[in-house]
Amino acid sequence: MTYSSGGLIQAVDYNGFASTTGSANVNDVWGTGSGDKGWGQTALGTVSTGGTVTATQWADLVNRISTMGSQTGTSITARSAPTAGQTISVLSAINTDLTNITTNRGFAPATGTTSSTWSGSTAKTSATGAAAGGWTITFTQTVTFGSADQARYFWNAGGSITLDMSKTSTGTDKDPDWNAFAGQVGALMLVGRVNNSAQTLGGTSYSGFSRIGGTGGTQNALASNVGWYNLTAGAAATQMFQLYDATAPYTGDYINVTAAKNAGSTAVTFVTTWYDAGYSGAGKSNNISGGTDTASGGGFGTAPAVRCRFTPPSTTYLSASWGTPTVSASVA
Repeated sequence: MTYSSGGLIQAVDYNGFASTTGSANVNDVWGTGSGDKGWGQTALGTVSTGGTVTATQWADLVNRISTMGSQTGTSITARSAPTAGQTISVLSAINTDLTNITTNRGFAPATGTTSSTWSGSTAKTSATGAAAGGWTITFTQTVTFGSADQARYFWNAGGSITLDMSKTSTGTDKDPDWNAFAGQVGALMLVGRVNNSAQTLGGTSYSGFSRIGGTGGTQNALASNVGWYNLTAGAAATQMFQLYDATAPYTGDYINVTAAKNAGSTAVTFVTTWYDAGYSGAGKSNNISGGTDTASGGGFGTAPAVRCRFTPPSTTYLSASWGTPTVSASVA
């Protein structure tokens, strides 16, 4: 690249910043990109070899870098965009700013509005178990994107998916314990883990799969360094979380969560298992109550339930290139 003070600004200079520099350029992050680069926005055009780089094109470059800095919360060099008829001076530290933005490309100071709608069932409204013996409830939720590229844009620009759970129904000997146990989990959140590192979203850093606000129980597994990009497309499910009941004599009971990315990288499926080991004690039953349903878009009912919700990236600086994912749910 010939870009230097006193030199003639050539097409190769502009094109390098816009699109062709391998380590860091605008379009890799702003445009379609590939892998964990790319927000799916309209790419900057390039200049033909030997062509004239206009003030308008430089202004587009400067303004785009400023917007990218705002989207990622990256401090960049203050500079004014050139205007038509103005001599274009060397704009300092563009490479530095693009390198920092590329490193921070998965960060987002703000996030979008959480969607709490789904199709199917998230709650087990009928009773589970019997007078004796163990039982299992399996909650399955799948978040599906319109395409693999839309999935990439969602995660790259700061999207996330959250699971939370509840049970408050009463009527059996075992209900109070499972009510308390389900309430100890907190929220479980998956981020992309862009650039194979923690992402700061809405001012909080998330390293991968996170347990938020949960206290109690005996945590046996948490895939804290596993995000969307660490799940292998088409592979077997990955264990993301397991919590055992810490209250004797129910310490064999657990809640387990797995995640799997489909072969086309267009969906992620979470399977949450509530397992009761079967301890009931003399004269006591081991079944739990069902209860009222948890309706799409609403709060929890009283029945055992696991909700799956997604928070899209913010559209303050970006268009919604990721579309609108869908959530389907079932209980067995």
